[in-house]
Amino acid sequence: MRVQCCILSFMLCCSAFQWEGVLAKEAPGKPNVVILFIDDLGYGDLACFGNTRIPTPHIDSLALHGVRCTMSYITNPPCSPSRCALMTGMYAQRFGKSGMARGLPIPTDHPTLAELMRDAGYVTGQIGKWDIGSEGQGPHQRGFMEVAQDPPGTQYIRQTQDGRKAYLTDLNGDSMVEFVDRNAGHPFFLYFSPLAVHSKVKETPQPYRDRIPGGQGTAYEGAVVAVDDAVGKLLTALRKHGIENNTLIMLTGDNGANIEEGGMSEPYRGGKGKHTQQEGWVHTPTVIQWPQKVSAGEVYTGLMGTIDFYATAAAAAGIALPKKCDGKNLLPFFVTATKGDAHDYLFWHNADPTDAPRRNIYAVRWKQWRLIKAEGEWTLYDLLQDPKEEQDVADTHADVVKNMVTHYDEFVNSLPPLKPSANYKGGGKVPKGWGWQIGTGGVFPAVQ
Repeated sequence: MRVQCCILSFMLCCSAFQWEGVLAKEAPGKPNVVILFIDDLGYGDLACFGNTRIPTPHIDSLALHGVRCTMSYITNPPCSPSRCALMTGMYAQRFGKSGMARGLPIPTDHPTLAELMRDAGYVTGQIGKWDIGSEGQGPHQRGFMEVAQDPPGTQYIRQTQDGRKAYLTDLNGDSMVEFVDRNAGHPFFLYFSPLAVHSKVKETPQPYRDRIPGGQGTAYEGAVVAVDDAVGKLLTALRKHGIENNTLIMLTGDNGANIEEGGMSEPYRGGKGKHTQQEGWVHTPTVIQWPQKVSAGEVYTGLMGTIDFYATAAAAAGIALPKKCDGKNLLPFFVTATKGDAHDYLFWHNADPTDAPRRNIYAVRWKQWRLIKAEGEWTLYDLLQDPKEEQDVADTHADVVKNMVTHYDEFVNSLPPLKPSANYKGGGKVPKGWGWQIGTGGVFPAVQ
C-alpha cells in the first residue's frame, strides 16, 4: 500500500509539470464549475421537487441557495445521446446520433466542455459513467485531466484496493472530495456522473433504505439517499476550502425516472422503459447554485435543457463559445429568475430504425404545449392543465399544431443523415483500477 501511495504521489507531482502550460493561462477569480449528472433521476425523486418520502437535504440545500428549474429537459434520450448532448452543448442529431447509437464518435472538430475548460486554464476531472463517443474517445482523451478509475466488482458493490467491499456511490462521493482537496487552489471543472440511480439498484445497502421514514425504504429510495450523501460530501469539501461561493453547481438527470425500479415522475407520467413516449422520460429535475451570483430560493419556469450547461459554464468562466453550439447561457435568467424561455422551442427527433422502437420519439415543446407523434399522428397536450397527458387537444388547437409542426420540420431539415445504432459497437471507456488516471487531458487542439 505504501509503495502504491508513493507511486500515486509521484504521478500527481508529474501531472503538475504537465499542467504548467495549461494553468499558466489561469486568471484570478475564475469560478469553479461542477456538473452533477445523475443516471435515471426522476422529476419526482427529490424532496425539493415534491417527494414526501425520500430525504434529500443536501440537494434541497442547493435549491434553497440557488434556483430550482421546473421546465428542464434532455434533448436526446436515452443515456448515451443525452451525455453526448451535454458534453458538446448541441443536439446530438447534429452529428448523426439518434437513439442509443452507442459507440458513434462525437465530433473531433468541436471541443467537448472538458476541452473548452481545460484550454481556458481549468483542471478538469471526471468521476463515474462515461458512455460518450467511440473507442478511443474516453474521458481522458476528450479533455479530462483527472479521471477516477472504476474498481472491480458487481454493478454497485466494488472491491477497494485493500480488498474490502464498498458501495460504488460512496466511492464516487469520496472521489469528489479527493478531487476538490487536490485542486482547491486553482479553478477546476468537475463532471460527476455516478451510475446511480440506474437499473439493478437491489444492491443498495440496507442503512440507506433504513433512512426512509418508517424504516421501510425501497432499494431505489435508498439509492437516491446515497446520491444525496455524495452531494453532501462535495458541499462539505467546498466549504472546508472556502470556495463554495465561487463554485457554480448544476445538477440534473440524464433522462427521466426508471419506473420499473421505483423512480417517480410526478406530477408527470412516463420515464425509462415502457413509458418513453410520455413527458417523464425527457423532463428532469434541475437545480443550479452559484452563491452571490444566482438568486437564492427562486424558481425558474422557463423552457431550458441540458444542452445549455455547456454555454452556461463557458459564460461563467468567461470563455467564448465555438460556432457549433445549440445551448444558451442560462445565467441572465437566474440573476433574478427572469421570466421567459431560454428556448422558444425544444425538439426530439430520434428516428433510428435499428434501435428499440420505444426509443424513437418525435416531439416538440413550445410554451405550455407538448406535441408528439404517436403511430403517425400528431397529438397535442397542454402540460399546464394536463401534466399527465390524458387529453389530446390537437383537434381544438389546429393553429398550435400547425405552428409546432412547421418548426419541427425546419429543425429536422437542418440535420445531417442520422447514423443507425447497428453500425457502432462499444464506445469510450472509463479506465479500470483504483485511484485516478492522471494526464494532460488528451491531445486535441486548443479552441480557436
